[in-house]
Amino acid sequence: MTATTTEPACTLRCSGLRVTSLAGREVLHGVDYAIAPGEILALVGESGSGKTTAALAALGHFREGLRHTGGTMCFDGHTERVDDLLALPPATIRSMRGRLLSYVPQDPALSLNPLLRVGRQVDEVLAEHQGGTPAQRLDRVREVLADVGLPNDDTFLGRYPHQLSGGQQQRVGIAAAFACCPDLVVLDEPTTGLDVTTQALVLDTVRTLVSRSGTAALYITHDLAVVAQLADRVAVMCAGEVVETGDVAQVLHDPRHTYTRELIAAVPDLHSAPPRPGPAATTDPTALLQVRGVSKGYGGRTVLDGVDIELAPGECLMLLGESGSGKTTLARGLAGLLELDQGTVALRGEPLGFDRTPVQRRGVQYVFQSPFASLNPRRTIGRSLEVPLRQLTDLDAGKRRKRVLDMLGEVRLDGSFADRYPGALSGGERQRAAIARALVTAPDVLVCDEITSALDVSVQASILELLAQVRRELGTAMLFVTHNIALARHVADRIAVLNRGRIVEQGTVDEVLRNPRHEYTVELLEHTPTMRVGA
Repeated sequence: MTATTTEPACTLRCSGLRVTSLAGREVLHGVDYAIAPGEILALVGESGSGKTTAALAALGHFREGLRHTGGTMCFDGHTERVDDLLALPPATIRSMRGRLLSYVPQDPALSLNPLLRVGRQVDEVLAEHQGGTPAQRLDRVREVLADVGLPNDDTFLGRYPHQLSGGQQQRVGIAAAFACCPDLVVLDEPTTGLDVTTQALVLDTVRTLVSRSGTAALYITHDLAVVAQLADRVAVMCAGEVVETGDVAQVLHDPRHTYTRELIAAVPDLHSAPPRPGPAATTDPTALLQVRGVSKGYGGRTVLDGVDIELAPGECLMLLGESGSGKTTLARGLAGLLELDQGTVALRGEPLGFDRTPVQRRGVQYVFQSPFASLNPRRTIGRSLEVPLRQLTDLDAGKRRKRVLDMLGEVRLDGSFADRYPGALSGGERQRAAIARALVTAPDVLVCDEITSALDVSVQASILELLAQVRRELGTAMLFVTHNIALARHVADRIAVLNRGRIVEQGTVDEVLRNPRHEYTVELLEHTPTMRVGA
């Protein structure tokens, strides 16, 4: 008698998936992965690795300009089985989306309908795929909102997306994805840009729902610290191929592939860099940048409440806080991008108001979170760098061109980038160009607002290295605005913690990380993801 083996049950099995662009370039080269019921598989890789293309194929979807040229996607749900999702007619696969296959996009602010109230957003999915009476659907809407940790009263159901925080918006999206109890859910970087405590809530929500419902989850990410906290298994993608697959603990702590080891080495960690001494706080009135009693409110709500910070020449101060803490409002106020209600901002002892002279404005320059949004898509990179030189300096055309090319070299972009448009650059290249634009006028202070939040770990590491080089070679002081405390040892000298518009703690990086004095700082540290599996 011949023994037989039973293959483990899989909700989804991707076999030999090949995807090609319309120009004939193969994007995916025979990708394989499988997900069991109740399992979370993290699909990890940098931008351009093919992870999103491989994941969206599970929904029978291919982005414009791409076509399926090989491989199968076998689906085995609780009630339906399909030998190959990719062979189904478009109408059939559309009828499965939302009912058997669900999707949680990266940016809920863009994916939620701004004209529909919260209750209606979730009800639409139920009405389309399950029917039932309005009362029955309302009961399910309330149930699934409670499942994701949101209020389910009439007041909350009547809110619009813009009336919710980023974390609440994301959990509404998750509620809609799980409303019909799907067999498979694809989550596309759903915690990118969220602060650490909100991220922890969203990850806990996903883990609880998957475990409770037996749904198979495919989680797309470049954040290996999130993978360590959430996933059961991980598949690492590089250049359109899966180069390593295994249990999370095995892959993260005993990686076999060189690319995986490089990704892990690039992950910032609270304890992976030696302590930095950092300059002590100063009350010297001649400090480079001095902020005293700054306050700002909107519509009767206080956003900043008597903030005091100082910045020494060549120093990097990390301004740390969650979404809504007021850190971006403070940063923009310091740069003269919005008018403050009270308090003073002084550069080298000279007060800086909202209406600044060109000399004053060039002293404090700003790097925005999204270079794709802040760089003019109709201007070449060289033209974008030349604009502040024309407005804030008296250099002639020849000297402006030389300064542009020199500055591109400083951020490790060659001169050819001067003639390229933002759309032709990668995310990391765009961010380097945005940094070059801010530095081209030789400012005293550079304000960096969440500039690494959406970058791959290796690109993030290169940007942090670039900032260290800028400080070392140009002597520029930096205010680094972030919610990611794990970056502290890699970029900052001191930390100022902002909570509900007030600075609740300041000190050197080592002081704050080793001996936090305020309970809010302790909470941030406790919620910061690490590479310890399940921590």
